Amino acid sequence: MTDISKASIIHREDEKAYITSYWQKRSTGFANLRKAELHSEKQLLWQAEINRHLPQNRRLKILDIGCGAGFFGILLGQKHDVTGIDLTPKMIAEARALAAAEHSSAAFAVMDAEALVFADNTFDVVISRNVMWNLPHPEVAYREWLRVLKPDGLLLNYDAEYARGHHSQKLPRQNAHADIALELLDECHSIYHMLDISAYNRPQWDAEFLAATGQCSASTDTTVGSRIYASEDIFYIPVPMFCVKAVKF
Repeated sequence: MTDISKASIIHREDEKAYITSYWQKRSTGFANLRKAELHSEKQLLWQAEINRHLPQNRRLKILDIGCGAGFFGILLGQKHDVTGIDLTPKMIAEARALAAAEHSSAAFAVMDAEALVFADNTFDVVISRNVMWNLPHPEVAYREWLRVLKPDGLLLNYDAEYARGHHSQKLPRQNAHADIALELLDECHSIYHMLDISAYNRPQWDAEFLAATGQCSASTDTTVGSRIYASEDIFYIPVPMFCVKAVKF
């Protein structure tokens, strides 16, 4: 069955259930990769990347959306109060285990990125990495993320056009998907095909949508990938990563 035909079937089912099932299967291997990343030069590169944007000299309340195995939460939890949320229960279990092993105070909970339970104006910063491409309703997600931000709060969304890039990828021997079974890669590609966001022109769409809300200023940076993934190592992602930055009015 082709990716497209599978995707047409999935559209008639629960998209979020399919996506969660995929990440449940990926959780152990994904957590092992994040643990290695925390003890590699990548954690220094990500620290520098994120600190370029964060207010300095004060402790921040940060929400890490789609936290996976907890990389950003553990990284940022060294100086800030961080809560990580993810829809995949096994990912949250992995994040809690990794945080305990790293003696991190970051907290983690199972939660839908499109339906946050937090009150309005709760967080100084909302951050995510490689999450938006998984979401059936990105417009709803962005409104929710802005809702829980305080006035003058900062949104940092790191993502890439994975659906457009995967057809032409020529992966090196070492890359972030090197150890993923072909069946799981097929499921990943089915997610690309089932979601409308895969056809959006990003990050232009993100910036235009955020600006149109009238709730924030928005900008984009398409050079993130060249800084973070310059080396073709086990964390390498060939599709250029971008950052969508928004400041709430």
